[in-house]
Amino acid sequence: MKKAMFSCAAAAAATLVTLGITSTPIAGQGGTGTIVGHVKYMGPTPVNPIIRMGADPRCNKLYVGKRPMAQTFIVGADGAFANVLVNVDGSFPNAPAPTAPAVLNQKDCQYVPRVVGARIGQTLQVKNEDPTEHNVHSLSKAGNEFNTTQPPNGMPFEVKLKAGELLRISCDNHTWMTAYVAIMDNPYYAVSGTDGTFTIANVPIGKQSVKAWHEVMGMQMQMVDVQAGKTTTVDFTFAPTPKPAASAPVHELTVPSQGALLAFR
Repeated sequence: MKKAMFSCAAAAAATLVTLGITSTPIAGQGGTGTIVGHVKYMGPTPVNPIIRMGADPRCNKLYVGKRPMAQTFIVGADGAFANVLVNVDGSFPNAPAPTAPAVLNQKDCQYVPRVVGARIGQTLQVKNEDPTEHNVHSLSKAGNEFNTTQPPNGMPFEVKLKAGELLRISCDNHTWMTAYVAIMDNPYYAVSGTDGTFTIANVPIGKQSVKAWHEVMGMQMQMVDVQAGKTTTVDFTFAPTPKPAASAPVHELTVPSQGALLAFR
């Protein structure tokens, strides 16, 4: 697939996209079903920017003979689009948060995975497998603030997630490191894998709003009808927005005999 340069300048604006963590109740009653699907990227594969790690020789050493790239776009040969958060938007009966933590790792001086789903009240565990010090810093608007240093190969950092939001996490020591933790008030979410697929199980029956979000490509939404004991398929396709054709400049033409100005394109 032919590669084309893709500007990531919109990424910063996209990080605070509302995920619809609460909305009008639409959940059905009396059973559950499963939502499965496939996320694709249509068009030339965007080129991820090269990461310059020279400021930290310990990070740089991990990539001898390689060119480290940002993981903004993970697109397979068939257009399979990874790291897209898919969630069911609605008001649902309370379900306990998982006792196991949501895990975010720091490996090869990048966050892995780049996008994580978690629940309000769940513990977020951040690991550091790198031979260098990291500084884990959340950019929160809902009370999930933390800013902590992790030594090389140190003990995991754990924090209880207090409120729903799309939480962006960075590293003050390595400015290229970014991850997103989508903190949900229900368990009906998934993140697309490298094959572009996702599965959301035990979804209440009825008309449901399913949203798909990518940090640069933004949000899409589809309505589905979940039926008891059945599997509903919903696919999402992301594509770059075509640039509008540039308008020809407007020139002024002086007509001395009439003393008027005529515009033409």
